[in-house]
Amino acid sequence: MIIPQLPPALAKVRGGVFYLYGEDAFRKEQVVTALIDAHLDSATQDFNLDQLRGTETEVETIASIMATPPMMAEWRVVVVREAEGFASGKKARETVLEVVRNPPPGLALILSTTVPRGSRAKFYRDLSSLSHSVEFKTFTNADLPGWLISRAREAYSVEIEVEAAQALSSAIGTNLGVLDRELEKLADFLGDRSLITISDVEAVGTKLPSQDRWRWFDLVGERRFQEALTGLDVLIGQGESGVGLVIGLANHLLRLGVASTKGFRSLEVALPPHQKWLAKRVMAQSKKWPPGELDAAIEGLLRADRLLKASPQSDQHFVEEWLLVLMSRAVAA
Repeated sequence: MIIPQLPPALAKVRGGVFYLYGEDAFRKEQVVTALIDAHLDSATQDFNLDQLRGTETEVETIASIMATPPMMAEWRVVVVREAEGFASGKKARETVLEVVRNPPPGLALILSTTVPRGSRAKFYRDLSSLSHSVEFKTFTNADLPGWLISRAREAYSVEIEVEAAQALSSAIGTNLGVLDRELEKLADFLGDRSLITISDVEAVGTKLPSQDRWRWFDLVGERRFQEALTGLDVLIGQGESGVGLVIGLANHLLRLGVASTKGFRSLEVALPPHQKWLAKRVMAQSKKWPPGELDAAIEGLLRADRLLKASPQSDQHFVEEWLLVLMSRAVAA
């Protein structure tokens, strides 16, 4: 059985109000489960756990439930998902905020919320400042392989090859719930083995892209420009945009620049938590770039980005042109 872990900010907190907000529903739900387990044992959970939805339940009902003391236990846990449902009514906001400011003894109130994009409502700011709050932002594509590597190890006690993690994330995208189900399926498929390979990912029926963007960035980083040029056709055919590729390339080349000028430790510190595994790979690639070539490549990307946004030419044209310039410089050198 997989036991979700609490984030460090909540690990030792018991009771009061927990405000979990952001667009990543999977990680929010993992923390909801972990908070329930941290406050209640199985013997009394049926008496002391209420799970409601703010978009479906009258605020008077929720207020009554929150005021009910624990039964034969230290804590009563009330989970309100879709707590953004309280934001639209003055009475509902005031009722909830009164409990948030003065939670009854023995209550652990968990408010799981997706704040509407662009909202500046004071209600959400108050919830954040008055509660034990944690934000769950949607992972970027660049975070996914690292998250899969960590998740496989921590939740399923298996390892996943970098190439397999990259291919899986390229095939599925940023939905962590779907990615986790794929990991669970792969862990069961392994049997007595402990390493998920790209062959395993294909064997369980996941439709992998012919060219994944991570491996393509590595081709550029390794200065294998002819292979990258061939792979570009495939990426564009799979629906990748020129702007998206240029942004990814810029991030990759800037990391190469940090590696070549500042060294491994500085690169590792600069990388986000789920991308630190990249440090050794990027460091090795940085050694293949002659002095000045990275600066020229980044300046070329800036030009390509401007042209992509202003010219009627196809996305592929400008990225292809950028690669051809790099190839010609490599041949001349």
